[in-house]
Amino acid sequence: MKRWIMTGLAAVLCPALLCNLFLSGCGTVSKAAGAQETDFSGSGTRSNTPKVLVPEAPGTDTETADGVTVDFSNISSGYFCVLYSGSNTRPKIGITAPDGDKYYFMLHNTGSYETFPLTGGDGAYQYVVYENLSDDQYVAILSGQRDAAISDPLTPYLYPNQYVDFTADTRAVAKGAELVKSADGDLAAVGLVYDYCYKNISYDYNKADTVESGYTPDVDETLESGKGICFDYAALMACMLRSQGIPTRLEVGYAGTVYHAWISTYIKDVGWINGIIQFNGSGWTLIDPTTASVKGEKEARKFISSNSYYQTKYIY
Repeated sequence: MKRWIMTGLAAVLCPALLCNLFLSGCGTVSKAAGAQETDFSGSGTRSNTPKVLVPEAPGTDTETADGVTVDFSNISSGYFCVLYSGSNTRPKIGITAPDGDKYYFMLHNTGSYETFPLTGGDGAYQYVVYENLSDDQYVAILSGQRDAAISDPLTPYLYPNQYVDFTADTRAVAKGAELVKSADGDLAAVGLVYDYCYKNISYDYNKADTVESGYTPDVDETLESGKGICFDYAALMACMLRSQGIPTRLEVGYAGTVYHAWISTYIKDVGWINGIIQFNGSGWTLIDPTTASVKGEKEARKFISSNSYYQTKYIY
């Protein structure tokens, strides 16, 4: 018998055109909200009690400028935090990883720190905070460099961040724990989370047509509404898996010629498993569940047929 196991979830991070083309605050561990009242025990041999890592910004290593504070106190855990309190409507931060890859994140004046991952491994990270002047014109207001020695290369993929945003109170965390009650291991837990999202989250074409640049997912909104764009699928699954102690990468790049994103998971004694996989008893083949959820499994299997289909550019 064939068994579908989800170890990656595609998510379009681009405007509606690409979505339609393809488918044509800041390390402690805490329990999810209500954990004492919620029965997380199940029939599986694997513990499903949530393990929510909490990013912290203690202020022991910071850089500041007018309206912005960048906290590097926990770069050894693979993340940094930014508090933006200025009046600019389109601020952003750029990070150059040790391998030269450049990452850009929009900043939001929320009154609390936002968390961003350091996924380039050990080495020197350069950063620049920008404010928008007009259109696509920006001015740098703060810049510098930090050397990172990350204590565990898996931790950046367990903490929440701006793209995969959750806390102990997030309802999707409790839902994830409920879903994996019967799992005997991490791979089975991944499969159960995938199965739920594939069957219960529908694609929101209207949202895809109206989504604006800088959009970030709300995992509880996706869970409650039962719909979302592809980015929402990925963030929800990554939240559920990370809060179960399963390292999960949100990867951005190309699926064929379409700018795209997906998740990959780390399974102990196996390592990183990339893409969407189907085990047929003798081998693994890729499948894209976002396509599958809209077009069906048969068409999806034809659409993606090999690992070379996915070309990673960025990891979050």
